[in-house]
Amino acid sequence: MSAPAISVTQVRVTQRRVLTSEWIKLRSLRSTVFTMVAAIGMTIGLGLLFSSFVVARWGSLTPAERAGIDPTSFSLRGAFLAQLAVGVLGVLAITGEYSTGMIRATLSAVPRRLPVLWAKLGVFTVVAAVTSIAASFVAFLGGQAIMSAKHVGVSLGAHDVLRVVIGTGLYLTVVGLLGMALGFIIRNTAGAITALFGILLILPVLGEVLPPDWAKDVVPYLPSNAGQAVTALHPDANSLAPWTGFALFVGYVIIAVIGAAISLRRRDA
Repeated sequence: MSAPAISVTQVRVTQRRVLTSEWIKLRSLRSTVFTMVAAIGMTIGLGLLFSSFVVARWGSLTPAERAGIDPTSFSLRGAFLAQLAVGVLGVLAITGEYSTGMIRATLSAVPRRLPVLWAKLGVFTVVAAVTSIAASFVAFLGGQAIMSAKHVGVSLGAHDVLRVVIGTGLYLTVVGLLGMALGFIIRNTAGAITALFGILLILPVLGEVLPPDWAKDVVPYLPSNAGQAVTALHPDANSLAPWTGFALFVGYVIIAVIGAAISLRRRDA
């Protein structure tokens, strides 16, 4: 007697199914929880801490020092360190699969490959944007509540304040996307994190040692400096306009994503 035929239903690979798969993978990783908690903790915790320092030292400040205090930037200062956590999360979301070999199974299920890249970027963008913008609002509102004890707080309705709060969350999101792109290109956790930190932290320091005539034409256009223009309430005279700088930063990341797409298509897993 012949064995009964087994009916196999072929499941089409669609972008929606790939998105669902990547969402499950991202939220099931412990590194996602740890790094997002770290990013939120830095953004909110350090913002409240710096705001408390302003209140504690207020009585000892000179009138000139008081006039120079920007309540908005103090309450969002934790984002400077939070960018490292978000960037590392972006790297780990990619290099973790390469280090475990899971990327082979992923690309076997999605032979065209690029839908995987778009799904990973899309899922991460939503998660990072919602989390980072929410953390920015909490840090800002908490910081202003603390500083209102000395009547130095500002409201969201003040000139450009809302742009700074939302821009801080958007900047953190794009940093994470840069980390993902570097993860695809370098495929090594240590190497990608080193490259990310070099772009965000080392390049601005190197720019500061340039001759003044060169610095004014170079420093504002460095990736992190351009991106952070949207987070400044009172931009420096030599910096780019807030949304112009942010657009340039996004442009850098788009170039990195193109490099990631080429790497993903042409290199073996």
